[in-house]
Amino acid sequence: MANAVSPASGSAAGDSLLTGLSPARAREILERDGPNELPRASRRSPLRIALEVVREPMLAMLLAAGGIYLALGDRTEALVLLLFALFSIVITIVQEARTENVLEALRDLSAPRALVIRDGGTIRIPGREVVCGDILVLEQGDRIAADACLLEARDLEADESLLTGESVPVRKRSVRPGDRPDAEPGGDDHPQVFSGSIVTRGRGLARVSATGLRSRIGQIGQSLAGLEVETPRLQAETSRIVALCAAGGLAIAAIVVVLYGLMRGSWLDAVLAGIATAMSLLPEEFPVVLTIFLAMGAWRIAQVGVLTRRTSAIETMGAATVLCTDKTGTLTQNRMTVAELWIPGARARPLDEAIRDPRAFALLETSALASAPVPVDPMEVAFHSAAREIGSTAGNGKALIQSYGLTPDLLAMSNIWQHEEGLPLLVATKGAPEAVARLCGLAGEELAALEAAAQEMAARGMRVLGIACAQAAIGDHAKAHGEHAFRLLGLTGLADPLRAGVPEAVAQCRKAGIRVVMITGDHAATAQAIAAQAGIAGGEVMLGAEVAAISDAQLMVRAPGVSVFARTQPDQKLRIVNALKAAGEIVAMTGDGVNDAPALKAAHIGIAMGKRGTDVAREAASIVLVEDDFGAIVAAIRVGRRIYDNIRKALAFIFGVHVPIAGLAILPLAFGLPVILGPLQIALLEMVIDPVCALVFEAEREESRAMERPPRNPADRLFSVTLVGWSVVQGGLALAAVSGVTFAAHYLGLEPDRVRTLAFFSLLAAILALVFANRSFSISLGHALFRGNPAFRYVMAFVVAGSAAIALSSSIQRVLGFSAPGLVELAVIAAVGVGLLVGLELTKAAGRGRAAA
Repeated sequence: MANAVSPASGSAAGDSLLTGLSPARAREILERDGPNELPRASRRSPLRIALEVVREPMLAMLLAAGGIYLALGDRTEALVLLLFALFSIVITIVQEARTENVLEALRDLSAPRALVIRDGGTIRIPGREVVCGDILVLEQGDRIAADACLLEARDLEADESLLTGESVPVRKRSVRPGDRPDAEPGGDDHPQVFSGSIVTRGRGLARVSATGLRSRIGQIGQSLAGLEVETPRLQAETSRIVALCAAGGLAIAAIVVVLYGLMRGSWLDAVLAGIATAMSLLPEEFPVVLTIFLAMGAWRIAQVGVLTRRTSAIETMGAATVLCTDKTGTLTQNRMTVAELWIPGARARPLDEAIRDPRAFALLETSALASAPVPVDPMEVAFHSAAREIGSTAGNGKALIQSYGLTPDLLAMSNIWQHEEGLPLLVATKGAPEAVARLCGLAGEELAALEAAAQEMAARGMRVLGIACAQAAIGDHAKAHGEHAFRLLGLTGLADPLRAGVPEAVAQCRKAGIRVVMITGDHAATAQAIAAQAGIAGGEVMLGAEVAAISDAQLMVRAPGVSVFARTQPDQKLRIVNALKAAGEIVAMTGDGVNDAPALKAAHIGIAMGKRGTDVAREAASIVLVEDDFGAIVAAIRVGRRIYDNIRKALAFIFGVHVPIAGLAILPLAFGLPVILGPLQIALLEMVIDPVCALVFEAEREESRAMERPPRNPADRLFSVTLVGWSVVQGGLALAAVSGVTFAAHYLGLEPDRVRTLAFFSLLAAILALVFANRSFSISLGHALFRGNPAFRYVMAFVVAGSAAIALSSSIQRVLGFSAPGLVELAVIAAVGVGLLVGLELTKAAGRGRAAA
């Protein structure tokens, strides 16, 4: 026996099975191998989060721009920029610190404790102090602290779902000579137990074979270190936008320098004017938009129970084309329930229908009596629950005097109960249908009927157990298991029910053009049944053995046509995710177990379950569902699409609004007119533009059909030709309107102050028209004007109040070089805004019509 577990032993020669390790030897091994725990990433402090935020390229650009403005003496603009930067940093720190706090609360605050034999006695120690060679004493309900090999197993079953994804506990046996030491988790009648598994039934002794990183959990966790996390697409796009903006700003500055120098002769002033123009036209709103939108998106998505560990994942959610999901604990509740009953002479029926049959009471009560009085095994918990629901008081007033456990030769178990004195003993039995049929002596038509019902129920994805009972005389409890005269009561079909809202969430994903794929370690029949209930259909079923038999290139070709992968191993989940990515899909992956962690990290968006999920899964994921609600994924996708749409709206506005500003900076120089917009006037305009970008567009609600359109093409760029073209068109219309008014006022002989006033307020009206036009992709003028957005109302109130203050205060007018606008000027300004808005909406309609044609 000792030789059979030699790969694990690590014990001294003098240690025996009965005495275990000595304390001194245990300390030596602990020092040699290290503690029995996985390395855990240190918790990020607010200071560390702040440093990470400041290193983000878009926020660094924002801070740099503010610093340059401050160095040039433009304190107003510098203050605006630095306040936005501070606001963004605070929001991000608060949100990410909150995420860290919740994740810390989700972790087990202490490692599981283990009962071990040392120096001939049992002692309970922290799980981190378990070492190779220790003998674990395993009881029902224990979480196994390390990988181990069973020296003794008494009716022992273990739940290995965190490693395999299979919800049904597996049967264990003691080690035999010649057993392989490297068996995989899952499957019945293996002598190995694994760290993180739970003993659901029975008891045993096991010698520890691997701890920490050498355990099966540790190997999976270690494999995560070798996986590269892809650079978020938004970050790559941001770098590209920043480079293009820098080139555009330098080009405009060079034009100003040349025009100013050639026309006015002072090249030093020309250089200064060029620098000032470049700084005034710097679209610092880009980093404002990209930083604040994602930070606020993380806050919004947290309101529906979704924590964001990497904010870029929110935007990527909107582009997801495939959602890969685990079955157990993700689509299902990881809680077995009695779903169907079969009673001899009737068909298999759902529980609520079957309990109308008087014989169903005895069937369910006996199933509970055949289970442990205080159940831990999920199936036994389901039997007790079903019995209570029909009014049974199974076990009350009875004494359990004998139990027969499962054996490889007879996959059935029985409990013998004693009623009041003088009454016969009751023998309650449950087990595999064929084993129960053997105990009952079924043959011919009776056996055929049972086998047909069992196969029919199993095809619907249920775990099928036979239930039987017998009476025994007082003193007959010592009989062999098969010597009792059993009578068949029927079959029970157990299922792990879907989580509430899963079919609706899957349907919404399908409506949004997102294909849902199940990847599970469970059996194909069970996986297909759950997939059908959830609405996952339209593709083939592929087994893990098939995945293992083909190359990565072949898997890339086949994976897009598969909707259910069953009997998969952790490394196969990773291969499937990589194959889908190689096929051009944007992959979101959900999971809760250690077996899901490599795939979670490799996916574009890893989504871990918060409550049931393991630390390894949560650390590997970019998004965590606090309430384990699959439906929250749809909410995350909705927010992701909304954020991306609003970023596009804001960028279109930013490019568009800088066209008339650039035009009014360059045209007066080209035509010999007085400077229209000085630094102070531009700073005032920025006080409108900045909050519009940071607040109004961020708060815009989603488009009406956002979840009815297919995901955007992953190859489409955020800063696309279409976006730039539309921005140039709308900016050109605004420039034409404002410059037309400005030049007309100048040639009509108006004083410079009145020209400047008319130009400024016309430009302000044009900016508001651009805001209205970009609030929605719809071509409805009503949507542009009346689309609900509280932030927009506040900004509009601020603009109106500020404009009124300028129009009514002569002191402010003197500082700005303005004059009080008259009724004619106000009418012209209003005409510019309204006319431009109508023109922009007509342009949108014309563009939509051409696209449709």
